[in-house]
Amino acid sequence: MATDLGGLFERVFGIFFSSSDPEVEKRRQLKAIAKDLAKSKYKWYKPHSEEALPGMGKFFYEIYKVVGAAQVILANASQSVVLRNILVEMSLSPNQVKLKERLSEESVKERAASTSPKELGLQIKDELGAFMADFDGEKIKKIDTWYSQLQLMANFVSFDFLFLLKKFDSGIPERTFNYTPKYETIRGEYVLEDLKDFAAVAYSLPLDAEWSHIFAFVKEFREVEPVAMGSWNKLINALGELRRSGYLEQVIRHLGKDPAYTVRPVTVSERIVDTYIQKMKTQTEMTVQQIQQDNKNSKVNELLRQIFGTESIVRLKNYAERANAGFEKKMLGGYLYVEELNYMKAFLIDYFKRDIRSLTDLFLVRGKWSIPTMSTGYSGSFHALLELSDEITAFDDSLAEDDDLGAKLRTMLSRADRDKEVVKQIRTQLKDINEKALKFLSTGTQHLIIIARNLKNILEDYEKTPHGLISNWKELEINSERPIKEWVVAVYKQIYSFVMLMQLYLKNE
Repeated sequence: MATDLGGLFERVFGIFFSSSDPEVEKRRQLKAIAKDLAKSKYKWYKPHSEEALPGMGKFFYEIYKVVGAAQVILANASQSVVLRNILVEMSLSPNQVKLKERLSEESVKERAASTSPKELGLQIKDELGAFMADFDGEKIKKIDTWYSQLQLMANFVSFDFLFLLKKFDSGIPERTFNYTPKYETIRGEYVLEDLKDFAAVAYSLPLDAEWSHIFAFVKEFREVEPVAMGSWNKLINALGELRRSGYLEQVIRHLGKDPAYTVRPVTVSERIVDTYIQKMKTQTEMTVQQIQQDNKNSKVNELLRQIFGTESIVRLKNYAERANAGFEKKMLGGYLYVEELNYMKAFLIDYFKRDIRSLTDLFLVRGKWSIPTMSTGYSGSFHALLELSDEITAFDDSLAEDDDLGAKLRTMLSRADRDKEVVKQIRTQLKDINEKALKFLSTGTQHLIIIARNLKNILEDYEKTPHGLISNWKELEINSERPIKEWVVAVYKQIYSFVMLMQLYLKNE
């Protein structure tokens, strides 16, 4: 019986003196927080009336005086590529500084004037490798950490102190510190969100950061220190003391009626070294590609002048650059081999059907070959090129707007914006067209090489005694329009130059 009474007493005692009700527990915790706040040395907040006191305004004004100028200096620092580059470049080793200079656009272009493209490419590959190898894991980590710390400083400095301070004294001017504020006691709810935002950036500041390094980066960036170093150190100490006391967090918990509230510091994590290296690598490779393209263009123009006497060659009407405008608007590739196919058509019309044909008639029609089958390859390639010229003309005509294929392409282009399936069809059609153009180029070049080899063999036979390839050289000399050796050499050189031109375009295909 006594045991039953004891248990009953415990249950009754529990009902009166404790509760599982969360709201009751929350009020108990808030009351305990209020007692702790009242005992604190910081006199920012009156828990009983939930008022923010002048001491809070004074504390933030003192911070504002320290960081006010830095707000301008560090404005947009997080978006500054220059600042990131400075941070990396101030950390380069002497060897990396030399390599960086050698890999600059100006240096690479200067070296290209006296170095073959292949050798230059190998040099740059080795130098890039050596430059990157100097960035070990520890060095990369240190640089990335400095950048993160600088960003956290910029986040703290850019906090809108003025907005918060004007709630205590609306007359406080922006970044003018000869004014003596008259702080008022205000309702705490007015500053609750400001305190949360401030806590997020203040608690993020790395108190043990190498601030001398970070200030050096900013000075290199803006040519002025963001904050007086002594004032910043005092501020860091004050913030560290505030953080350790837990006072700011307690004020936020009490004002927000949330005993479980925890500050969520801002984090910054960015790998600026990897980005820097990749950008440097990309820029260097683009410089090399530009040099290679310039060299190619220079060689192309030189060969065009040598072969045709001009750099402007237009023989096709429809497989043309002007037709690509419509494809480009729809993000389609268009015609890919316009220049090359114009050159092939021009060579076949302007030179092959005239000089090469006359010389070939001399050898294949009048020439008596010791072994008839030895002229078969020459004859086959010659007739294939005659047909190729006609095929290119028919191909170009098929792309005219009034021809079936050209009309089909024009119709599909007009529907491309409304029908994605049509876009796929256009891509397939263009692929077929370009593959056909490429085949014309590769086939034509191969046949010209065969003819050039035969001309070389013919010239060697002409100059030696006895002749082993053609037996009636005397007859051919009588019927030749010009001295045979001179003519063969001239034609061979033209074919050789044109093959060189084609190979500049086809070597990567």
